Amino acid sequence: MTTTSGASGRITFVCSCEDTMPIDGRAVARGCARAGDGEMRGAEQLCGAQLDRFLAALGEARPVTVACTAQAPLFAQEAEEAGFARDLSFVNIRETAGWSAEAKAAGPKMAALIAAAAVPMPPTALVPLRSEGVALVLGRDEAALAAAERLSATLDVTVLLTGQAPVAPLRAADFPVARGRAAGATGWLGNFEVVVDGYAMPRPSSRAAYAWGPGRDGARSRCDVILDLSGGAPLFPTHEVRQGYLRADPADAAAVERAVARAAEMVGEFDKPRFVTFDAALCAHSRNRRTGCTRCLDLCPTGAITPGKDSVAISAEICAGCGACAAVCPTGAAGYALPPSGALLQRLRTLLLTYREACSDSPLRAGGGEAPLLLVHDAHGDALIDALARHGEGLPARVLPLRVNEVSQLDLAFVLSAFAWGAAQLRVLSRARRPHGIDGVLRNLDLGGQVLAGLGVPDHGAPRAGTIETDDPFTLGEALAALPRRGLPFPPATFIALGAPREVLRQAGRALAEGAQRRDAVLPMPALAPFGEARVDVAGCTLCVACTSVCPTGALSANPEMPQLRFLEDACVQCGLCAATCPEGVITLVPRLNLAPESARIRVVKEEEPFPCEGCGKPFGVKSQIDRVTRKLTEGGHWMFRDPKRLAVLRMCENCRVFAATDGGVDPYAGPARPVTRTSEDYLREAEREAES
Repeated sequence: MTTTSGASGRITFVCSCEDTMPIDGRAVARGCARAGDGEMRGAEQLCGAQLDRFLAALGEARPVTVACTAQAPLFAQEAEEAGFARDLSFVNIRETAGWSAEAKAAGPKMAALIAAAAVPMPPTALVPLRSEGVALVLGRDEAALAAAERLSATLDVTVLLTGQAPVAPLRAADFPVARGRAAGATGWLGNFEVVVDGYAMPRPSSRAAYAWGPGRDGARSRCDVILDLSGGAPLFPTHEVRQGYLRADPADAAAVERAVARAAEMVGEFDKPRFVTFDAALCAHSRNRRTGCTRCLDLCPTGAITPGKDSVAISAEICAGCGACAAVCPTGAAGYALPPSGALLQRLRTLLLTYREACSDSPLRAGGGEAPLLLVHDAHGDALIDALARHGEGLPARVLPLRVNEVSQLDLAFVLSAFAWGAAQLRVLSRARRPHGIDGVLRNLDLGGQVLAGLGVPDHGAPRAGTIETDDPFTLGEALAALPRRGLPFPPATFIALGAPREVLRQAGRALAEGAQRRDAVLPMPALAPFGEARVDVAGCTLCVACTSVCPTGALSANPEMPQLRFLEDACVQCGLCAATCPEGVITLVPRLNLAPESARIRVVKEEEPFPCEGCGKPFGVKSQIDRVTRKLTEGGHWMFRDPKRLAVLRMCENCRVFAATDGGVDPYAGPARPVTRTSEDYLREAEREAES
């Protein structure tokens, strides 16, 4: 095996795993160079007979990457015993590349995987949860009492029975037993609150079965853990991922046993990842009691997102990490943190561009070098890829797997960037039964396909962006093999993803337009697309500029120097707040992707001549509107403005208006006699007088 040497940088060990996979040394060396100006060292049995090579590298005080994950525990243990304090990382090139029918052509892929794995991922913030062991057991029969008896040794247990079936009382009241129906619940591990209707305590004289005292509705129970053995509907949406809520069919003894065992362990302090970061200032949900964007609310499967006054609120304790909110958030207020979008995009860019570079150097590539297929998967895909490598033909050489935490986290910036950086096709590997929160990424894949189609990129009979929904590794292999080996009709871009996801989205879109020679393309998009035009019917616009006060991104703005409404299309997220706020109802949302340079420049939608103050000449207001109001009040004969002095006040600026009202003898209380107001007391006294007479 070829070995490249260097005096500094990362050391990457590439092992042929007892010569079960060929290694294209020149192509792989390029990936090692991209992984940190380092070197590649080869081996045939690094975990066994050649372990001394690994140990020797540890003594060089340089970062080390081992292109093997199967023996990662062994290498980590050896590094710990050797006191190795530098960066030690692992990357899988065996199941993903080397064990394949196209292994001889997989050198560029190995290079890309090694380089991508070297891109550092920032640490993830944690959310602390604390449970004191207070447990509420919901049940309908003796199964709940039996579970509570087992848990009472470790947890502070209370049992709530439905009372629908007779239940024999406990011989000794070791823990409280009550009757009631859980009408609703909120919270998470360590902080649940359950609303109970029909709450009643048992009578002390209960003999063969519990007899219940008087009941009441609206009782509340606070607990750390809920064990639901009632057999009824779950208390939470997607209850499987609500930490601290355990549910089992009381007729399934094995399921009850598993739930009881898990509940017994839920005492103490726990940490969970903070999956989503949220900036309420960027949220476009609502302003001034008007509702705008509801994309995240519509998709969140767990109820972790709730509407607020001006923004939504995201509970980090309830969030299960699907990332659907971040996938569809048009402003970047919600961002996925495992890893952050910027780090994931950097890894994606490294993967695709390294593959292209390595393809140009590799004499072994067997077609497809100009048509890389990006396969994005999460933990579900690990097992399928492993099984396909061990029992099938493995992944094709042009298929570049990219592991993410959840496939439902992928935003539109990721989709368009993948194609801009050279992916010929994009496939998201998902379960056969669609997981919670997947609708957002499906929408993004569809939008990405429409952008490519709008730019005239042919699909050759198969969508450029799509999903493979299967639990079978061989179905996965067949689906990948059936995709056409057709690259993009233009070379990949090399821009660096900088800024928020929306800014990267614009970069990727303009790079694709540049490659397709459609620099001025304006592509129609479906509803819910995160970009477009807020189209104003200028004939009906009064330049009240109410829309500018609610626009969360500044797409609509006013000119402080003159009556003018301006629009910046690049900033419009199609939240709809402007349309909901406009008192004249003259704003319409037009979803589209405008890739022309003009979309990044502010344009004037409507402007009018300002009205000069009749007192000092300072321009204020809109001349046409002040003339219109004056004319209506004059023609209508309103009593307040019959006096010319009063009417003149309307045609003055805010400063002159004060002087005119105070120095000009204008009495704000002057006017015709007001009608007598009669109260209820007046009517009662009148009725009493009539009765007396």
